[in-house]
Amino acid sequence: MEVFSVEFFSALLAIIIIDLVLAGDNAIVIGLAARNLPAEHQKQVIVWGTVGAVVVRAVATLAVVWLLKIPGLLLVGGILLIWIAYKLLIEEKNHEHMKAHDNRWAAIRTIIIADAVMGLDNVLAVAGSAHGSFLLVVLGLLISVPIMVWGSTFIIKWMERFPFIIYIGSGVIALTAAKMIIDEPFLKVFFAAYPLLKYVLITVIVGGVLLAGKAKKQKNLSCRQS
Repeated sequence: MEVFSVEFFSALLAIIIIDLVLAGDNAIVIGLAARNLPAEHQKQVIVWGTVGAVVVRAVATLAVVWLLKIPGLLLVGGILLIWIAYKLLIEEKNHEHMKAHDNRWAAIRTIIIADAVMGLDNVLAVAGSAHGSFLLVVLGLLISVPIMVWGSTFIIKWMERFPFIIYIGSGVIALTAAKMIIDEPFLKVFFAAYPLLKYVLITVIVGGVLLAGKAKKQKNLSCRQS
């Protein structure tokens, strides 16, 4: 594909649209991971977490053909994402007992891992639109970064005013995890034969994460009060 041709810009536009449409989940992850940090550190974590996620996603996009050959990739990613959804839900502010430096790196690490797991669909879509062009992949991701950063900052502000949004965000991540497990190739045939079980699994995973997270938070609250 010739650089700066009509075909090049058409592919670039398609990639940008894909990134922006699928950026909602990523903004939620970034917002949840950074919400408990001091305000002066949130911007730093959001920027570096997003940069790290973009680098990982760019590399993953170029390696997508190899990644798809790994059996159980979606299943493992889905299980990892369930844990991340639960962990993000139960995390609370605790600046007195943890150093800000440690908090920042933990949040950045969470953002990169969660984005890499949640971005598999994005990787597939971008790889198809880029036709193997690394330049297109990088340009599309870089253009979408400001949207992801702004979106996560906006989500943090809303979570401070309306704490229930934390549960919504965790539920979205858990739902993504359930869909990844269902889409695992060697499980897809089973769920196609028993479609009702697909919805049962989604309900169990999302409901389980939210209920377990709520119970853990209530337990922590009771321990602090006693």
